[in-house]
Amino acid sequence: MSDDKNHRRILLAVTGLTPQIVTETLYALACHECEPWIPHEVHLITTATGADNARLNLLAGERWFHRLCSDYQLPPIQFPVENIHVLIDSEGKPLDDIRTQEHNTLAADFITDTLRQLTENPATEIHVSIAGGRKTMGYYLGYALSLYGRPQDRLSHVLVSDPYETNRNFYYPTPYEHPIHSRRGDKEITVDARHAQVDLANIPFVQLRDGLPERLRTGKASFTQVVATTNRGLKEPKLIVNVRHRQVWADDEEVNLSKTEFLILLWLAARAVRDERMTDWSDPEVAQELFNVAPQVFNTDGGDYQRLEDSLGFRIEKALEPNEYFQPHKTKINKAFAHILGKRAAERYMITTPKKKAGTQVFLPLAPEQIEIIKT
Repeated sequence: MSDDKNHRRILLAVTGLTPQIVTETLYALACHECEPWIPHEVHLITTATGADNARLNLLAGERWFHRLCSDYQLPPIQFPVENIHVLIDSEGKPLDDIRTQEHNTLAADFITDTLRQLTENPATEIHVSIAGGRKTMGYYLGYALSLYGRPQDRLSHVLVSDPYETNRNFYYPTPYEHPIHSRRGDKEITVDARHAQVDLANIPFVQLRDGLPERLRTGKASFTQVVATTNRGLKEPKLIVNVRHRQVWADDEEVNLSKTEFLILLWLAARAVRDERMTDWSDPEVAQELFNVAPQVFNTDGGDYQRLEDSLGFRIEKALEPNEYFQPHKTKINKAFAHILGKRAAERYMITTPKKKAGTQVFLPLAPEQIEIIKT
């Protein structure tokens, strides 16, 4: 087990009517694996009925969660009733079961937002179990981990040997003799809980977190919204530049730019539409083109245009390096795309320096048919 005091370990599971998966998973993590992983806290996501089952069977009095910790002398693990997160309906009332499409949507949003909150702190390390609850709950939790999981997080399903797997009286392999009743065919038999085999199947998952826009990583968003945003990044890009309203749209998302940044993007987009994608920012003659586009955005008698002349115009007049003017704006434009779209999707729109070329040569990675410039 890692002794990194800067990481707080969290076990997160979905459960339904079988809260045993909590103690089974905790046993496998803390008592059975070669390198024990003992959580600092446990969280559950479940229905209203599932919450009662978990509370009564795991926590009430000295029930099975406390017995496990005592039997294997585990350090204190925080698992208060408040850590049992109950699904809610559209009116904020506890959801007793997932039976309709609306319930599925609500459950997906609830599970996604709960995991998002638990992964906000980079100092947490989360182990997610999808062994319990309805299959859709496990699916949503696993998918949410793909969306928000970090390199330190893990995903698993607990495996229990027969005949203990389906036995409601089995919670974990005890370190002492503990008889429980079971069935073999049509016969009732008694088995010893200490002989059960409990293992974890670790499940790899695709990490998409870095590709999400910051606004979705740090703010509340629905499962559908996050998935739709992720999927848009896999489609063909479409850049729309509305000159009159000074608006930029990428993947149907508005990208906020300053007037100067908008002007530079408009200029590069117009070049790309003419199939002149490569632009050498060190060439004063090329930079001079920007002044031909500027009246579409700036009032030539206004302060913005005057500042453009004072900075870029001065460099052109004195045969200085125009590239030094453009580079900071390039950085801001690319950051604006990444903020709205996420890093991976934004790369399809970012002002780019081609490999094996001088750093002053840039281009928009878009074909003419992927750009629409609206001037009226």
